Amino acid sequence: MQDENIFKMSEMADIEIRDVPTLNILICYLLNKIGKPVNTEHLYDILIDTEVVNYFCYQESIGYLIESGQIKVMADENGGKCYVLQPKGAACARELKNYAPKSYRDKFVLTSIRYFARLKMEQEIKIDYIPLESGVYVHIRCLDAKNDLMDLKLFAPDMTQAKLIGERIMLNPAGFYGKIIEIALSNKEDDYDLSDN
Repeated sequence: MQDENIFKMSEMADIEIRDVPTLNILICYLLNKIGKPVNTEHLYDILIDTEVVNYFCYQESIGYLIESGQIKVMADENGGKCYVLQPKGAACARELKNYAPKSYRDKFVLTSIRYFARLKMEQEIKIDYIPLESGVYVHIRCLDAKNDLMDLKLFAPDMTQAKLIGERIMLNPAGFYGKIIEIALSNKEDDYDLSDN
């Protein structure tokens, strides 16, 4: 019930944020909630995905947060850059969060949860489309840390249907993999009537 209320509240936050101080609080709040460094591109994607933050306001806010020492830009393990919330930013998130509407705080957090879930799925499932003379193969790979758990090609008559298959798989990749395994394990040879009747 509480999750449902948070979702409803976050849906109410649909007016673009034009107030940089409010966005500063929301960014600190989000980074505090995430609790770890966030790749700079990922943070940008999350905030733009909320559909209430525009590029210019985002740039102004990030510039201010870096300059004021609330967040710091550091190198991540992949050679990219990430934002790290500093103690001053964590204090801002805790002490000033009520100055940013709860509906926006919820929207930012829910958008980040969806974003990171999608990233995880994309790392676990790889889908490629291989054009053929008369159709398209949908090449699906379920990945584990060291091995391919599944490597499967499905035929589709055209690219539109191939993309539809890929999109449906990505809605619930774990469920897709589970159903394939379930079918494989429950598959058995048909019983034959060997009686003389």
